[in-house]
Amino acid sequence: MSTRRQPPPPAPARSGRRGPPAAPSPLSGRRAQAARNDQLILESARAVFLGDPGAPITAVAKHAGVGISALYTRYGSKEELLRTLCNDGLERFVDETQAALADDRDPWTVFSDYMRRAVDADTSSLTLALAGKFTPTAEMFALAERANELSSRLFDRVKGVLRPGLEVHDISLVFELVAAVKFSDRARTEQLRRRYLAVILEGLRAPDGDPLPGPPPTWQEINERWAA
Repeated sequence: MSTRRQPPPPAPARSGRRGPPAAPSPLSGRRAQAARNDQLILESARAVFLGDPGAPITAVAKHAGVGISALYTRYGSKEELLRTLCNDGLERFVDETQAALADDRDPWTVFSDYMRRAVDADTSSLTLALAGKFTPTAEMFALAERANELSSRLFDRVKGVLRPGLEVHDISLVFELVAAVKFSDRARTEQLRRRYLAVILEGLRAPDGDPLPGPPPTWQEINERWAA
């Protein structure tokens, strides 16, 4: 009897049709849920701490509708959560300033649109509510320096259309002045902030205004409020 091996049967021809996609693994599902929880926690933390910076971290979990263990899985303390909120705000401010620097329209259009976007981003509310409530990291101070550098570059580009006597850190405090407009109705708050920003922009553009009283704020004065 021959012991020669028989050749394997030919592989079935492949059709152009693909089977149904594989169901996501439980791990990817858990990751997606964790990402949703993280976003929900950050949104809730912003709402809770802007309303009451002294609120406990349990108030964030309650607002988000997640267990306290889910919150502590991501953030080991209230201070860590506050740092994350403010770091995200700084990153948003940097992004908006970089976008303005890349804008090649006329200086006033660039500046006024930038001011509106920055007001809408509402990062200055974080400064008003949370400055001095936690210890920033070295990375956060480095990011703040980056934001200052970009702001200075943008100001140098647009200052020719602004009233004499303005300096870059005057603009930082303008954002905070507008952010101080705050009501329980969010839509009304946004509407009024746009209203008063329009008033302020007219003053910033005035070509022949009276000399501004006192010197502008320094970078040191802007920064000292973050000392916990």
